[in-house]
Amino acid sequence: MNVFFRFMTLQDLDRIMEIEQCSFTLPWSRSSFYQELTNNPYARYIVMEYDGQIIGYCGMWLVMDEAHITNIAVLPKFRGKKLGEALMKQAMELAKKEGAQTMTLEVRVSNIVAQSLYRKLGFLNGGIRKRYYSDNQEDALVMWVRL
Repeated sequence: MNVFFRFMTLQDLDRIMEIEQCSFTLPWSRSSFYQELTNNPYARYIVMEYDGQIIGYCGMWLVMDEAHITNIAVLPKFRGKKLGEALMKQAMELAKKEGAQTMTLEVRVSNIVAQSLYRKLGFLNGGIRKRYYSDNQEDALVMWVRL
C-alpha cells in the first residue's frame, strides 16, 4: 500500500476530527489542533495519505533533545496493515532530523496492540502515570526510546 506523508495543515482539520472521533474515547477538540498548528512552536504534526485521503496522523512536541508523541491515530478500516508502524517510523525520523535524541509517549495499560508496536520499534517501559486518563481513571504506561 503506497502512502504519502506530509505536514498537517489547517485545511486538514475536518478529516483529522473524523479520525480523532472514531479513534479515542477522549478526542481532542478542533480548537486544540488549531492551537497546536498555529501557536505551539514545539508542535510537529504529520498526516498519512492514501489515494488522496488522509488515513492517519501523528503529533509530537519537540523540546530540547526530546520528542513527546502527543497523539497518533489511523482510521479503523486501515488498521492491521502496518500503517501505524510506518507512521511512527516517519515521526521518529522527523524527530531525529530535528535533533531529538529520545522519544516518549503514554499509552493506556490496556492497549496491548499499541504497546506491542512501540516495543517493536524499540520503546521500553519507563513507568506508570496513575489514573492518567480522565474518562475511566486508567493508568498510562510511559514508554521511551533512544533515537
